[in-house]
Amino acid sequence: MFTGIVEKTAAVASVADGPGFKRLIVLLDLDGLKTGHSIAINGVCLTAAEVSPHQVVFEIVKETLDKTNLGTLSVGDLVNIERAMKVGDRFDGHFVQGHVDGTANLMDIGGGEEERRLTLEAPFALAKYIVPKGSVTLDGVSLTVAAVRGNMFEVALIPTTLGITTLGKKSIGWPFNLETDIVSKTIVSWLERQQGSSSQ
Repeated sequence: MFTGIVEKTAAVASVADGPGFKRLIVLLDLDGLKTGHSIAINGVCLTAAEVSPHQVVFEIVKETLDKTNLGTLSVGDLVNIERAMKVGDRFDGHFVQGHVDGTANLMDIGGGEEERRLTLEAPFALAKYIVPKGSVTLDGVSLTVAAVRGNMFEVALIPTTLGITTLGKKSIGWPFNLETDIVSKTIVSWLERQQGSSSQ
C-alpha cells in the first residue's frame, strides 16, 4: 500500500531486455532498503530484485510493460519514488495500491508558475471512476481531480508538486500511469453487479 506522496525522484541508470522481462536499474539510495521490498516507480508497485549501494534493480514483466509507461523509459530519465507504507505511518495522500489501471495521455498544459493545470485523456473504460474532487494517481502522485468532461479530466499542480515530482517536466502526449481511486472502483463495480443481477 502507498499514499501517492512522492519521496524523491531518481534517474534511470540502465534498461535491458531479459528473458520475458525488462531489467531496470535506478540510481537510488534509501535507508533500510532490502531485496524484496516494494517500491512504487512512477506509481507502479515493483519488487527490489537486487539492492546495492546507490542503485536498485527491478525486473518488469510484459503485462506491466504493456499497461504502464515503464517500457518507454531510457537511461537518464527521472522517475517518481515512493516506498511502501509501514504499519503506523502517517497517511497524507490517498489509498494507492500501485496497481496501475492504464495510461492517460497529456493533452494540454495551462496555468503559470503558481499553479500548473494539466488536461488528460483517460481510456473510456476508466473514465467512470474519475469524478470531480475525487482522487487519481498520476505517475505515482496523489492528485485531486479539478474538472471532468467525458473521458477528459484536469488536475492542478502546486509549486511543491512541480518541484518534488516529474509531473511538470512532461510534454504533450506523455502517457501518465493512471491509477483510479479504489473507493470509486469498488462502488461502481458493486453497483454494476447489482444492476446485472436485477436484470436477470
